[in-house]
Amino acid sequence: MSRRKSRDQEKILSHPIIIRLTESQYKKLADLWIESDSKSIGDVVRKIISNRPIKILHKDISMNAPMEEMALIRKEIKSIGVNINQQTHSFHISQNPMERKFYSIKTAETYKTIEPKIERLIFLISKLAEKWLQK
Repeated sequence: MSRRKSRDQEKILSHPIIIRLTESQYKKLADLWIESDSKSIGDVVRKIISNRPIKILHKDISMNAPMEEMALIRKEIKSIGVNINQQTHSFHISQNPMERKFYSIKTAETYKTIEPKIERLIFLISKLAEKWLQK
């Protein structure tokens, strides 16, 4: 079964062009392709021919450490939240006032452990915002 015809015949890539490049020209084109958002080298060449912009993607490895630390903080905050939910559940099902007091004190202590993590998270986010917003 054949493919359906496209409605817009102008968008079909139907004319192959074969060119020869030197090793250095090909390497330059391949490097541009790897750094860009293009799907193929042919796509890069089509953008060059039609004077369209080529978006170059740049990965800043200096951001790896703060991002890993933020992921770790997120995981810790999530586990603290689970603990708080469990303590709240135990508080609500307990009948004894002493037990309720115990769970409320324990939950308050758990909330105190989350404050330094949130402060560190806010510090990291503000540093990242400074870096991103300086441009």
